[in-house]
Amino acid sequence: MQLFAILGLLLFSACKDDVLPKPSGYLRLDYPVAKYANFENECPFTFEMNSDAVIKGEKNCGFTITYPKMKATIYLTYKPVHNDINKLLRDAQKLTFEHVIKADDILEQPYLNPDNKVYGMFYQVDGNAATNSQFYVTDSIKHFVTGSVYFYAKPNFDSIMPAASYIKNDMQRLMETLKWK
Repeated sequence: MQLFAILGLLLFSACKDDVLPKPSGYLRLDYPVAKYANFENECPFTFEMNSDAVIKGEKNCGFTITYPKMKATIYLTYKPVHNDINKLLRDAQKLTFEHVIKADDILEQPYLNPDNKVYGMFYQVDGNAATNSQFYVTDSIKHFVTGSVYFYAKPNFDSIMPAASYIKNDMQRLMETLKWK
């Protein structure tokens, strides 16, 4: 009996704490404070954009504004209004609401700037949709601009949320500083 007691004591005293893996950590993404610069060319509008982004002109006053470090692009499209404002508005809204299948929520924020004759809507799309932010602005007579952001990654909202929030702020700044020439 004493042999079993000594053997048991040796077994328990020889045990060490189990090695456990470290708990999962969360990726911390810090982005620089945005600095904005005015963008102007021959197109009938100007706006402010993040000076860290890269802009490329496309045809018919459309632009791509890329964020290489975040693997994201804002696509801007310009269309002149030719008595078809209702069609342009429907198309812009349809583009946003096509994401309702994957979206958890779509928040609409109207934008009115009567001093510069800029009116529009900003959409924040929550969930695993292909785009997290979209907008359109118009003067209702001559000009119509749409913008949307896309990431070059699988749309996992939790993973891209810090970058999506950063670019959403840039898109709102772009929309709020847009002026017609």
